[in-house]
Amino acid sequence: MTNRPAPIVRTDFPYAFKVHETVWIPMSDGTRLAARLWLPDGAENTPVPAVLEYVPYRRRDGTRTRDEPMHGWFAGHGYASIRVDLRGAGDSDGLLHDEYLEQEQDDAIEVIAWIAEQNWCSSSVGMIGISWGGFNGLQVAARRPPALKAIVTACSTDDRYNDDIHYMGGCVLGDNFSWASTFFGRVSPPPPDPEIVGERWREMWQARLEATPLLLETWLSHQRRDAYWKHGSICEDYAAIDIPVFSIGGWNDGYQNAIPRLLEHLEVPRIGVIGPWSHTYGFRGGPGPIADVLCEFVRWWDHWLKGEETGVMDEPMLRSYMMGSHRPAAWVETLPGRWIAEPVWPVTDGGITTRSFALNDRGVLADDPERGNRPMTIRSPLQTGFASGEWCRHDTGTDLATDQRMDDSGSLCFDSEPVTEALEFLGAPVVTLEFSVDRPIAQAVVRLNDIHPDGAVSRITWGVKNLTHLEGQEMPQALEPGRRYTIAFKLNDTAFSLQPGHRLRVAVSTSYFPMVWPAPELATLTLMPGTSTIALPVRAPRELDETIAFDPPQEAPSGKVTVIEQATMRQTASMDAQTGFWQLEVVADDGTKHIEEIDLEITGWRR
Repeated sequence: MTNRPAPIVRTDFPYAFKVHETVWIPMSDGTRLAARLWLPDGAENTPVPAVLEYVPYRRRDGTRTRDEPMHGWFAGHGYASIRVDLRGAGDSDGLLHDEYLEQEQDDAIEVIAWIAEQNWCSSSVGMIGISWGGFNGLQVAARRPPALKAIVTACSTDDRYNDDIHYMGGCVLGDNFSWASTFFGRVSPPPPDPEIVGERWREMWQARLEATPLLLETWLSHQRRDAYWKHGSICEDYAAIDIPVFSIGGWNDGYQNAIPRLLEHLEVPRIGVIGPWSHTYGFRGGPGPIADVLCEFVRWWDHWLKGEETGVMDEPMLRSYMMGSHRPAAWVETLPGRWIAEPVWPVTDGGITTRSFALNDRGVLADDPERGNRPMTIRSPLQTGFASGEWCRHDTGTDLATDQRMDDSGSLCFDSEPVTEALEFLGAPVVTLEFSVDRPIAQAVVRLNDIHPDGAVSRITWGVKNLTHLEGQEMPQALEPGRRYTIAFKLNDTAFSLQPGHRLRVAVSTSYFPMVWPAPELATLTLMPGTSTIALPVRAPRELDETIAFDPPQEAPSGKVTVIEQATMRQTASMDAQTGFWQLEVVADDGTKHIEEIDLEITGWRR
């Protein structure tokens, strides 16, 4: 499906290394955690720093092909790189009851101490992870284990309630349901490998099956910001982190917002990179262009774990990809655009200014806040959102937002005039709505779209708000039907260049299914014109932008994998003309592959 350039596979490294398939790490309660170790030759005599990745996704088979290119790269550059299965996952002992528990953090602190004490370790440890591993890197850093000197956190969040796969803006996300099934099917209950744990594999598997809770019930029972979500949300106390942080992610991931917040609120040495990518480190996957981020990681580790001057801290605080206008499609090979740089974040030198547009009663997005006298109403059909794509996107071929005209038909739309020169913005647009509703519970979804000269519509960014959260997320208040309210909220951060001849569209809806779970009842939202606005963080180009570039990606070799059946991804929306019934069918057939080194065949399928 792709002609996207693959990473360059390197075999010539400064350090030779060996891979130790299974290493056991003892915990103080007798539990053993399973690990895979990439160890530079001679480290027992000349100790090296270590890099830890600590996730539940089965190091033996689940992430094997992802682990090898990165951990081999680190080992080849003089690091003991170790991939550990969480307690209760993969081949590790114990049980895994939920995400980000205190037990998980306690174990991590013991793992780091164990690594630092090994004769092959210099006693300096870094931590790296994507998604779950990016979360717990931040969480463990906030616990301040002495040997942990720096972290790399990818595609993660600082706010488990407001900006994770479960909830956004106080609304339940559709991915909350798919993630619950993924957790049960692929994370906790699957059995350990009998070749590693021996005859006790069946007993371990049975214990996991009996102990794994229905986490969807747990997550849905916490629909407000409470202690459950505050635990593990480092936004509750940014100052708890006292080591350097490298935060990386992509504009097409669900986790793009945390990077600007971390850069703003942390008080430690920090840098951020945001590419055009989805849920990926950036040296693989897409949308492209992919980049040589493994070399960036090594520069980071060399500086903070080896004490070498690599120039990594001379880089701008934020390097990001300014995406250009592109055709709407469920899969994009490479996005047009360019790399840009901000010396500090938030911008303090006037390089970003606010440009506000009023939503007026003629459906126009106007510079002047003309106040009409005709309120506008919308009661979106539930299929508004079928063109939304996935919240957490993985570059599967079906998960990006498609042409927005379908969703726009169920929305109030406000269009600008065509721009005569590029209009570029970086950061989070802020929408202000003056409104009333006819139900006590309602939600508002706002999309910022790019209208192409031929009428095609691409989504730039979006945001959602549970309108009962006007006074905060801890104590929602039912709305009074007919009463006029005002609310302001941010859309997701983005970097976008609207091209000459294109127009902006703000689309307001009361539904965004399946991305967002619907309110209990269909609600009619009445929008007051003139005082409802959107404010864009408009950015002027900098000379510094011209200095930012990334080399083509490189990686270490990975073991041979034979594809037996190709993966197939399909997403189909349809309507029965007789009944008016709409259906969205998503098929994700992961295909079948054979991992040659461990002689294991893996088949995955979901619908």
